[in-house]
Amino acid sequence: MSLTLKELRTWADHLSRLENPYENILDPKEINETFPLETLSMVTFRGDSGAPWFADFANYHAGNFIVKEALDILEACHNGPTGGHHGANLTAKKAFDAGFFWPTIYKDAHELVKNYDSCQRQGKISQRDEMPQNSIQICEIFDVWGIEFMGPFPSSRGNKYILVAVNYLSKWVEAKALPTNDARVVCKFLKSLFARFGAPRAIISDRGTHFCNDQFVKVMHKYGVTHRLSTAYHPQTSGLVEVSNRGLKRIIERTIGQNHASWSDKLDDALWAFRIDYKTPIGCTPYKLVYGKACHLPIELEHKAYWALKQTNFDLSVVGDHRKIQLNELNELRDHSYENSLIYKEKTKRIHDSKIKNRVFNVGDQVLLFNS
Repeated sequence: MSLTLKELRTWADHLSRLENPYENILDPKEINETFPLETLSMVTFRGDSGAPWFADFANYHAGNFIVKEALDILEACHNGPTGGHHGANLTAKKAFDAGFFWPTIYKDAHELVKNYDSCQRQGKISQRDEMPQNSIQICEIFDVWGIEFMGPFPSSRGNKYILVAVNYLSKWVEAKALPTNDARVVCKFLKSLFARFGAPRAIISDRGTHFCNDQFVKVMHKYGVTHRLSTAYHPQTSGLVEVSNRGLKRIIERTIGQNHASWSDKLDDALWAFRIDYKTPIGCTPYKLVYGKACHLPIELEHKAYWALKQTNFDLSVVGDHRKIQLNELNELRDHSYENSLIYKEKTKRIHDSKIKNRVFNVGDQVLLFNS
């Protein structure tokens, strides 16, 4: 006979109300609510039965009783035939899956991976491992230029390299396609640059042999220009040039399509497009910051923009007053761009530095150089 749960509860309720015939025969005893210490929460264990269940934990905290065994387990999970040299979390997870656990497994895994030589040499650094930003703030236009080579690229009309120069305040870019990347072409390019924009205060470059040679030093000394070198293995020193290089390369790649040998013919168009792009740090385009007005495009003539329909004003007095206003507006525009650039760099530095680790290096510490 099968009963439902409701029927079982009804039977139990009726049975509990029946009179107990042995109520006066059995001696009444109080319930014992105390238990011996050795029977409370007893844990089964292997080994010496005389040792308490918490002996392993006590020995671990007192004298690192299982440190060597734990490190051997992590070493096998990280560097063994099936280890794979994964990160700390995956290494600890692999130890879990194998049936091992101890209180500091995650800490030990992080220490093992952090100090493993081959992993540190071959691994990548994250944003948290970077150093604090130090911005380069320039006061006058064309005072500081950054130069760098791009390439080698597929040969285009005998050219394989692009020498790029970027002004740090206006973001104005000059570039030239070159067949080689030696000191001779660099010096010739710089002389042409100085003739157009004047001698700057400083030139920032990497430590390539085309920038660090006697011929380059003579040109810098002749024009009274200071040559600043970026930190070794740290291209972020000339970060503005790196960003400009990526921008130019992106424009050229999307312009030439499949015909890779025509990149030198598209370089001038890419420069034009880059100079009239809006730059957030300065709040305007490099063209407007240099010349004080927007760049006129062929599309404006084709579709009859307002400026193309205006008649020439031959009143010299009115034209002169208008020109003075334009010059004053240009100075105000450059002042505004300087302030905007300063605010932008401070905000960028604050956001960047808030995400990195606080590291302290002392003299004599051994570190690995990250070649980026």
